[in-house]
Amino acid sequence: MAIDLGFTAGDGLLITGAGSGIGRATALHAAELGLSVSLWDLDPAGLAETARLVRDVATRAVHTWVADVSDDAAVQDGFADARGALDGIRYLHNNAGPASSSALPFDRALEISVGSVRRMTDAWAAGAPGEGAAMVATTSVAGNLVGTDSAWYSASKAAIMGYIRHLAAHRAGEFRCNGVAPGMTDTPRLAGFAGSEMGRRVLQRIPLGRMASPDDIAWATLFLLSPLAGYINGVFLPVDGGWTVTQ
Repeated sequence: MAIDLGFTAGDGLLITGAGSGIGRATALHAAELGLSVSLWDLDPAGLAETARLVRDVATRAVHTWVADVSDDAAVQDGFADARGALDGIRYLHNNAGPASSSALPFDRALEISVGSVRRMTDAWAAGAPGEGAAMVATTSVAGNLVGTDSAWYSASKAAIMGYIRHLAAHRAGEFRCNGVAPGMTDTPRLAGFAGSEMGRRVLQRIPLGRMASPDDIAWATLFLLSPLAGYINGVFLPVDGGWTVTQ
């Protein structure tokens, strides 16, 4: 059965962190829905693999950009390149960010994690994305509903959601924005976790009895971006199988 979320075929979606996991799944399903996609990542090999997979299903333009989204020049150059390749960028998925296991100094981690979302959003909005424009950022249940061992990770994910609420309240005339909040998700960053002792304990506390797949998060993201969610603005959407309601 064909899925129709109300997107106009050919509209542009830019996805950061598209080289694997949630970003890759979002890119693949966006292409299946007929969107043009601009795929960004720090990892050239992962990005090339995502682009290859996307081109197998894409009927519209596919653009790639290797960049560090915490770098102003790289972001500005990337948007100039993407706008030349796509006929506008109506949608933005701010998905990139350091892994929670990264040994980053607290202040620098917040600068990278939260600053990159602000930087990408400002650069995107400056291009006047047009009627129906929407942005979704990947936040987390961490920092918003539960704490984690990583102080900077919890703080940055909460700050991203705070920024989204600000945008929803004060820039709704330009675009909608929402936060998708994964719980435990089966991506390369958590490879082997489900089989570990801690992983098994966590899974026992998830009512649905499994980790999320990247597809689970991707479809929630695409719904929030889509015209079907046209009156949803500023929400925090946990996609965690009910894990946090058991805490």
